[in-house]
Amino acid sequence: MLPPYFLFKEMTDTQYIGRFAPSPSGELHFGSLIAALGSYLQARARQGRWLVRIEDIDPPREVPGAAETILRQLEHYGLHWDGDVLWQSQRHHAYREALAWLHEQGLSYYCTCTRARIQSIGGIYDGHCRVLHHGPDNAAVRIRQQHPVTQFTDQLRGIIHADEKLAREDFIIHRRDGLFAYNLAVVVDDHFQGVTEIVRGADLIEPTVRQISLYQLFGWKVPDYIHLPLALNPQGAKLSKQNHAPALPKGDPRPVLIAALQ
Repeated sequence: MLPPYFLFKEMTDTQYIGRFAPSPSGELHFGSLIAALGSYLQARARQGRWLVRIEDIDPPREVPGAAETILRQLEHYGLHWDGDVLWQSQRHHAYREALAWLHEQGLSYYCTCTRARIQSIGGIYDGHCRVLHHGPDNAAVRIRQQHPVTQFTDQLRGIIHADEKLAREDFIIHRRDGLFAYNLAVVVDDHFQGVTEIVRGADLIEPTVRQISLYQLFGWKVPDYIHLPLALNPQGAKLSKQNHAPALPKGDPRPVLIAALQ
């Protein structure tokens, strides 16, 4: 069976296309700026396009007004994107088609296992529901891993080896609460937008092998990856919204941009 329309790229040429895809769970901080600046400069150095996508598919984590603030911050720091901003909240139809296609191909299944059960067996899902033929009621959807990806080449770091058990796990692509999982949405949208290289922080190395496995299931060309070093606080922890990293200053952007480049 041929895949539905969502499998075909929005762009058909071979131009370099990069992107920055923040979630609106708060304002951008210094660590966010490093990722945005890195992807922006890479796209400009390659005479390519730089896209911005707002990953607003997890309403419980979103902060009202954060998306608009993020866009203003990017403009304030001179990071001007090409084309229209893509909002994931307007892409549910594509994710539903992706889920339906995977189900029709026998590449996914419903799972009713709780977090407590998975934690009780060590935190890695064991495929318990693979052969139980659950229906969709009160169930998540998991990918049926057939050819797990255990390593990939990072254009900055070289070959990166994944944790074997994690790479082989049947991961969730549609949550029990009805929300689309990050790994599914990001792959569908990166392909739709024709992204050729993904430049992002090293905190996203772990899910990369899962995303590559989805590309392969869909039969898509896998983009290149660059994972940048993370900005750390004085305690050595990653700057993040969860760790209450301060928002980017609203004043002269030049000193902050220089610091990010270093």
